[in-house]
Amino acid sequence: MNKAIDYLEQNKEVFLEELFELIRIPSISSIEENKPDMIRMAEALKAKLLAAGADKAKVMPTEGNPVVYAEKLIDPRKPTVLVYGHYDVMPVDPLDLWDSPPFEPEVRDEKIFARGADDDKGQSFMHIKAFESMVASDLLPVNVKFMIEGEEEIGSPSLGKWCEQNKDMLKADTILVSDTGMIAQDIPSITTGLRGLSYVEVKVTGPDHDLHSGIFGGAVANPANELAKLIASLTDENNHITIPGFYDDVIIVSDDERKKMAKAPFDLESYKKALDIKEVYGEKGYSTNERTGIRPSLDVNGIWSGYTGEGAKTVLPSVAHAKISMRLVPNQDNEKISKMVKEHLESIAPPYIKVEVTPLHGGQAYVSPITMPAYKAAEKAYTKTFNKVPVPTRSGGSIPIISTFESVLGIKSILMGFGLESDAIHSPNENYPLFNFYKGMETIVYFYKYFAEEMK
Repeated sequence: MNKAIDYLEQNKEVFLEELFELIRIPSISSIEENKPDMIRMAEALKAKLLAAGADKAKVMPTEGNPVVYAEKLIDPRKPTVLVYGHYDVMPVDPLDLWDSPPFEPEVRDEKIFARGADDDKGQSFMHIKAFESMVASDLLPVNVKFMIEGEEEIGSPSLGKWCEQNKDMLKADTILVSDTGMIAQDIPSITTGLRGLSYVEVKVTGPDHDLHSGIFGGAVANPANELAKLIASLTDENNHITIPGFYDDVIIVSDDERKKMAKAPFDLESYKKALDIKEVYGEKGYSTNERTGIRPSLDVNGIWSGYTGEGAKTVLPSVAHAKISMRLVPNQDNEKISKMVKEHLESIAPPYIKVEVTPLHGGQAYVSPITMPAYKAAEKAYTKTFNKVPVPTRSGGSIPIISTFESVLGIKSILMGFGLESDAIHSPNENYPLFNFYKGMETIVYFYKYFAEEMK
């Protein structure tokens, strides 16, 4: 492996500039005007994969944004790794909170600052370069396929069908993913579980047009006020979700497993300091890590209504909106939860307003066994490069397509993430430490070596 590791070291600055080329493409999947950038990004990835040593690469259409597929098949008798990543990124708002332009990457304090630096251009690009180093060194021990999509940040609505249509092409022994994080730079970890997701939009309508708040205030229901009341009713004083039936399918984690999870390093004071908060908050009876790993949650992701411009405009708004996400745990079905939330909110609407709930997207929770060959290979790889055995953790985040891979392709995924909580993904000033970028490539190289050995 030394030859491949040397290749990474000798080309690290070149790799960084290549990543910057990709970051400069504003591939925001949720904004229609960025559609041409999605195509441009897909074509750029295709070129990078071919240059890295793929035997073939192509941009494949879906009902939405294209998927970039590539492969290098060295021997049908050898195991196959399918690498998954996504090239789309989140919107950059609010722009004024960025310290540098979000699509003009720059390095400060040994970190790459840009939208997509971590999620997921930086982490996906590590795989392309780790692959390149092994091909260039003639050390690739397995067949490798790449599947990089452009709709993860909007729930991967097209990828499930695309996978169904291309099952034979996507056959593999494991799916390798870097779209998660690790506990700290000196505490490697492997994500063994992801929460599911139910995401809905709520619309509350009162009068058929905005009204004068002096003439009508107090006599006509204000949709913004009523929306706030509805949202407040969804959790109680213990931050327990009040929607009837919401917890019916939640599997209660045993006290023994909770004790094992509690052994994962966690500094509450550092956590609060990093977020600039005085106290943590969440469901009563559970620790911070448990609240994000083994328990469901409900959060407002956006809320808007009435006049929000500069100065005053005394209106009673006609309409109020909110976007709400529920993070789900294994055994909770996202479609069932979305239907439950819709029916609940619409049923409790008082007669002086109209409530409409529209499910937007979602996905199932996922659990990755620590006994499978891919996990054992990942564990050995982290131990080799970090000199520490990685800690198995459950993530509070969701990657909806991971559970789809299992149901459609019948393949388990190994989640080797290298991001940190401080990377501010989805937020202004997203960043990715250079240490993690380079160490990630090195660890992926060793994963291939150990996976080939585990599969013998």
